[in-house]
Formats: sequence, C-alpha cells, structure tokens
Amino acid sequence: MRRRSAKIVATLGPSSSSLERIRELFEAGVDVFRLNFSHGTHDDHSARFDAIRRVEGETGRPIGILADLQGPKLRLGNFAAGKIELATGARLRLDLDPAAGDESRAPLPHPEIFEALRPGTELLLDDGKVRLKVIERAADFADTECLVGGRLSDHKGVNVPNAVLPLSAVTEKDRADLSFALQRGADWIALSFVQRPDDVAEARKLVGNAAGVLVKLEKPAAIQRLPEIIELADALMVARGDLGVEMPPEDVPSVQKQVIHACRLAGKPVVVATQMLESMISSPTPTRAEASDVATAVYEGADAVMLSAETAAGHYPVESVAMMNRIACRVQADPLYFSALESARIEHEHTNSDAISAAACQVASTVGAAAIVSYTRSGATALRAARERPAAPILVLTSQLSTARRLALLWGAHCVHSADIKSFSDMVQKAVRIAHRERIAESGQRVVITAGVPFGTPGATNVLRIAWIDR
Repeated sequence: MRRRSAKIVATLGPSSSSLERIRELFEAGVDVFRLNFSHGTHDDHSARFDAIRRVEGETGRPIGILADLQGPKLRLGNFAAGKIELATGARLRLDLDPAAGDESRAPLPHPEIFEALRPGTELLLDDGKVRLKVIERAADFADTECLVGGRLSDHKGVNVPNAVLPLSAVTEKDRADLSFALQRGADWIALSFVQRPDDVAEARKLVGNAAGVLVKLEKPAAIQRLPEIIELADALMVARGDLGVEMPPEDVPSVQKQVIHACRLAGKPVVVATQMLESMISSPTPTRAEASDVATAVYEGADAVMLSAETAAGHYPVESVAMMNRIACRVQADPLYFSALESARIEHEHTNSDAISAAACQVASTVGAAAIVSYTRSGATALRAARERPAAPILVLTSQLSTARRLALLWGAHCVHSADIKSFSDMVQKAVRIAHRERIAESGQRVVITAGVPFGTPGATNVLRIAWIDR
C-alpha cells in the first residue's frame, strides 16, 4: 500500500521500457504508467503494455495505463542547411511550399494556421525561443517580422497564442493510435491541444465507455472554457510546458491552482505535469525549487503528479520516482496538509449518494476510522469520497478490474479487485477481511463502509456502516 494520497504518473521511454525497469518503477511508487504516442511504434507500446500487465499480475495491484495521443502538433518543415539563424527585425515568409527553407522563407505545412492569422498575430516557434509577428497574410502564406531572434532547425514546433485554430484535436494518426490503445486495454486516453468543448465531445464518441477521457490543458482557449470542458471530461491535466509557452509564465501557477480547485469541486481527477523534477534527467537529486514545486501541487490537492522526460529518457528514472514519492509522503505528514484541504467548501448535490459519501468522511473523522471502504462498480462512489479529501485512506473494492485500474489515478484510493457482494453480512466481512489483509486497518480499529442496495447497482450508494476489525 502507498502511504500517500497523491498518485504518481510516470512516462515510459528508452530509459524505462524493460520489464525489470518497469517493475522497479512500480516498486518505487508509480501508480499509472503513461505511454506517449508522440514517440515510438505500436510494437514498442505493445511490449510496454505486456510488461505493465505482467507486473500487475505479479503484484496483485491494479495499475493504470494512460495512452497520450499526439494531437495536432504544428511544426515547421525542413531547411536546406538543416537550420537557420534568424536575426531580430528580419523578415521571414511562412508558406505551404514544401521546398526546403532558408533565412528568407520556411515551409509551414498547415493551411489551418493561415486561416486563423491576422496582421499583428504573434507566432511562437521552438517553445517561444523565437517570436514572429504577422505583417501580411493570405490563404497560403504569411509574411512576418522577427521580434525575438534565434536559431531554428527542422520540424520545430509552432504555437499560435490567443487564436482558436480550425483543427480537430483528434488527427488521423490519433485515430489509429486510439484504436490500438483501446484494443490493448488502455485505461485512460489523453487528448492533446484541446481548444474547445467540441474537441472533447468528438473524442468521447470515439472512446465511448472503453476508457476514461483525460483532457490536457495546453491552450489558453481551453482555460477560457474550463467549466464546459470539465463537465465533458473524466479527468484533466495541467500540462504546464505548452501552457507556459502560450501564456505568460507568471500566469501558470494561478491557472494550476484554479484548475485543481475546479476539478475537485466537480469530483474529477486532476494531474499536474511537466518539468516537475526536470534536473533529475541528468542529476541524481532535484533542485530545491523543483522539490517545492512538487510539494505545492500536492498541497493544493492534485490527484496526481507526473514525470515525463525524467523517467522516459533520463539517467535516473527510478530515483526520480522515489524522490517524488518521498516529497508527497512528507507533505502528507504535515499537519497543515489536511487542514488546508478541508478549508475548500464543497457544494454537494442533493442526492443519497452525495449525502452518504459526505457523511462517511465525517463519521470516519469523528470515530477515528482507519479507512473508508467504498464498494463501487463504475467508480462514482469512490470519486465522491475522494472529493471530500478525507484523512483516512479510501479502500476501493470493485468487481470490475477496469474500474480498479482507472481509479489508480484517484487521490487517496487504494483499489482492490474483488468479487461482487451478495448480502449485508458479506459486505461487512469482506470489507473487514480485505482492510486487514491490505494492512490498512489493524485489529481493534474501525472502518466506515459505503455501498449501494440493491448490491451491484451502479450509482445507488445508500448504505453506511461502521465495522470493527476483530481478527
């Protein structure tokens, strides 16, 4: 059992794809593995799926798999010399001509961009290292002036801040990757470069109920329509890298805090990602600022924190996970942690399920229960319990292995795949037995149990029971 409520997501890549390394990463603290479909082949990812499921079988612990789709990444074409040096004040034409570029023009094979450009629009190239301003545009070209010069090379990324581009968030490549990921049993599908609620609705039709839909917040346009996107998504990610390119860096921390708060109120998991322990790509220890950054996300109540290049391509993948685990555990040991989480006011729906979930957390606090045991099929009961951010761990018992894997991302949830319950006595006995077996509760302690009658009916949480561990 993890001795922390915040979960850890780790990206697999060249540094971390062997069975032995995946096993080490899990033992160090990983709860969900991210497969980045911007890199690697289907064969590469298939081998990772197999290794993760083998570790899951060895440990008996449900492990989540997050398939991260590339999305409509906008990039320059090639340069004749492979790179150019662009001076501040220089003019550069961007056009649809696939011919290799030079210091005067560059291929930009995305007609959708030209439709959205206007004189005065700024373009950010290579994560904002080079900045251009549009002077004139047409359907197939844009003449620009360089505001901030620098080196450009083949296939560098292009960002268009403050503009909603006529692009679908699901490309043809994404559709092929999505079909593969669902076929292999991915638990979460991450959407990249979402701009509008329609992007989420489109993906939802493709995914159906086969996996959870996680929306990566990378565009300011998505932040402007956050409530609608939260309503359609199953989870969100604050992807601070691209978000920090398209908005001022000083705005990102407040956006992160707002998104975490909004997701908690909605009962939707939220992940904080990008550059969390960046220096550990090449160093065995993080900077103090990075440790503080991870701690801040945990203090704010994020469901999970994520490692990207640190585990995918870094020299110290296991050490990075172990460090993130220690930081999260240290934050949770702080008496101020739960008091800060409790200060957020949660508006409950006027339903039996919400009433029971809120009451369970209050009762657990009052009687000093060792755990809240949540029986669930769809995961809705566990989501409600996690929204309360109780000090007691949430033992999630479900007959659906897919639900257990998906809830590996959820704050405070310790998921166990178990058979359906058939009676009240079975409900109590199973909860007590598993809580003791999983070392969540000891003899003489109490657990608070929530379930729904009739048993096995999704969304029917209407029972609360206090039980003693007597073994």
